[in-house]
Amino acid sequence: MDDRIRALAETIWRYHHLHHQLSPADAILVLCSHDTVVAKRGAELFLQGWAPLMIFAGGLGSITRRLWQEPEADQFARIAGEMGVPKDRMLIENRSTNTGENVAFTRQLLAERGLEPHTFIVVQKPYMERRSYATFRKVWPEKDVIVTSPQESMDDYLRRCSHAALSPDDVISIMVGDLQRLRLYPAKGFQIHQDIPDEVWQAFEALVAAGYDRHLVTA
Repeated sequence: MDDRIRALAETIWRYHHLHHQLSPADAILVLCSHDTVVAKRGAELFLQGWAPLMIFAGGLGSITRRLWQEPEADQFARIAGEMGVPKDRMLIENRSTNTGENVAFTRQLLAERGLEPHTFIVVQKPYMERRSYATFRKVWPEKDVIVTSPQESMDDYLRRCSHAALSPDDVISIMVGDLQRLRLYPAKGFQIHQDIPDEVWQAFEALVAAGYDRHLVTA
């Protein structure tokens, strides 16, 4: 990755972060994916006492169905259990395949259990903070939510996520695709609107032109 591509990616990376201040909540909702460090971040927050309940949401999505057979949520819950989170403080939603379903199916699961948290800490990948917030506010607008993610730099994140099945270039393409979804999905009823500064959209267009277009939606 040359310096120009890194700078463009960093612009989008910074935009995706919301920098929400943590505050005590009724539940921690971990939105699962290929990045198991998100599970560790959620478990750390639980063990620090930020909320008394953990929910793991995620089946197999477009990326993880190529990597795993076991649902994301089951793997994430096992990691949290190994870190000391009690099983009776965890719920697992392992059918969802996208962010909207993560939230909608979690809402259904809690209703079935007779639980009604009013405040949530959502834990997600760093470059998915903003889209997770916009989706949650659309699907479950009556609840209060803050979003957080593993606390690390873009370069550290790309190094950590790099492996044979998911390269740094793949992650940048995913980031670019998530930004496109932030622009397109409000009109489809999937998310609330988010302002996108010109500088950020120009970075998007430059990265697409450079070939980081593998995770764009086409319709």
